[in-house]
Formats: sequence, structure tokens, C-alpha cells
Amino acid sequence: MTGRARRRARAAARGLLASSLAAAALAGPAVLAAGAAGCRRRPPPPAPDVAAEAGGVAIRYAEFQDYLSRTLGDPDAVVASGVLSQLFDQFLEERLLQRLAVDRGLVPVGAAPRRAIDALLRQAAGPPPAAAEIEDYYRRHRQEFARPERVRLRQILTEDRATAERAHRAIERGEDFQAVARRLSRDTGVAGGGYQGDLARSDLPPSFVDVIFSLRPGEVSRVVPAEYGFHIFQVAERLPQEVMPLAAASGEIAARLRRERADRARASLVQLARSRYNAQVYERNLPFEYEGSYGENHATRPASAGAH
Repeated sequence: MTGRARRRARAAARGLLASSLAAAALAGPAVLAAGAAGCRRRPPPPAPDVAAEAGGVAIRYAEFQDYLSRTLGDPDAVVASGVLSQLFDQFLEERLLQRLAVDRGLVPVGAAPRRAIDALLRQAAGPPPAAAEIEDYYRRHRQEFARPERVRLRQILTEDRATAERAHRAIERGEDFQAVARRLSRDTGVAGGGYQGDLARSDLPPSFVDVIFSLRPGEVSRVVPAEYGFHIFQVAERLPQEVMPLAAASGEIAARLRRERADRARASLVQLARSRYNAQVYERNLPFEYEGSYGENHATRPASAGAH
């Protein structure tokens, strides 16, 4: 080969090498990315006994079984999948709120879920309902405080007619009804002289309604037989149909408002904890068909770092 031919061959080789290097440089990032992707591995599946996960902590099915045993009281009870799903959601929510209370420093690690939830709700409770709030609730729900006609009732209950007749004769002779009740009645209200409370017609067995509501205040009924014994009734007072006044209803209204606040606060806390700890149920590891809201297709994204 002549010198000129050798120089042409070397130039061609250098051009080919440069082209190859340029192509490799352009393809390099993609090749490296593909290699890195190939090296990445999906996270391993959960162990078969892991029923859920929250905040990177595995929750095992045995823990739910303990919860079921405490809640139902019968470990051998047969429960439908829908009910089990609801119970599992309740169990998981307790665990989430327990974790949130610990993270907020409200309870120590290992505190019972009930204690943790109570601590969270106390923190979120706010001031007691104001008088204006109570009055507004009463105005909007006034008919809920309507009371039907009622009687303030006492009774004597005996196992046999002879004892009932003896009690009735003693009352007719002027002995106090309550004293006779304490001596001869076997009713659970005997310590209170047979007092049964304020009762409406709907509170009474149908066979007793006409007898009792026909009595005047202080009047005593005849002996009334029943399947489980013999009764004597006394109406201590008749209470007319009425709407409970605001002053009398305010305590009940305040309690209702506190319950409503607690329900809203709990729902908000559950949502926060669910997002923060990325709660997820592993449905395939549950021995029932899970129908709740924490399944693998319902997983929530973690809350932002600024959430409290």
C-alpha cells in the first residue's frame, strides 16, 4: 500500500471512531438510566400475616383478632364480611389515632387506644357551648323537646295473687303505698317504694295502658294479673303534654352539641392520621372479603410536611 493510501485508511478509521464515540456519548444517559431502572427492585410484598401498614409499621392480623375478641366477646362468632370490614376499619382508625396522640406527645407509647382518643378529643374540644349556641339549637329543634302526656308511676309486683291481695288490703286500710311496696313487692324498684319513673303510653305494655291512664293522682289500681306476676299501680302525678322549656332542655342540648363536636373532631383527626401515615390494608392477606375504605385501591397520599 502506498503512503497516500495508508494515510487515507488511518483518516477513515479516525472518523469512524469519532462517530462511534459521539453516538455513545449521546446514548450514554439513556443507557445508564435503563441500567439503573433494571437494577431497581419493587418493594417486597408484605408477609402473609400482615393485614395493614401505617407509617411504615406493619399491623398483623393477630392484632385484629385480639380486637375482635374484646369487641364481640365471642372468638367463635360467625360474622359477615361486611361487618368484619367495618370492624377492621374501626380497629385501624383506633391504631391511627393512637399513633397520632403519641406523636403529639399527648400519651406515652403503648397507651391504650381509648386513652389516646380521649386525649385527642380533649385537645380539640374547645370551649363549652355558649348560651347563644344552645338557644339557637333549641329554636331549630324545638319539636324534638315535645313531651307526650305522662304519668309518674309506682307499682307493687308479687309472684302470687294472695300476696297482691294482702298488699291491696293494706293500702285500702290506709297504709302508705311505698311502705307496702318495700315490704311485699319483688320489683327492682322496691328500694324506691316501687317508683317506675315518668312514663308515656308508648312506654307501657298495651295491656296496662288503659288501667294506668284511667287513674287519678294518688289513686291505686285493682290487682292486675300478668304472665310474670300480679301488679298494683299507683299514679303519683299526671304530667301534661308539653314542649320542654329552654331552661329545662339546656343541659341536654349542651350534651348534644358536645357529642356533635366530638364526632366532627374525630372524623377530622382520622382523615389527618390516615393521610399522614399512608394507611393501607392488604386485602389479599385477609381471610374475608374486605369491603372497607382502606384497601389497596383506596390508599391515600401522605400529608404535606406542614400538617400538624
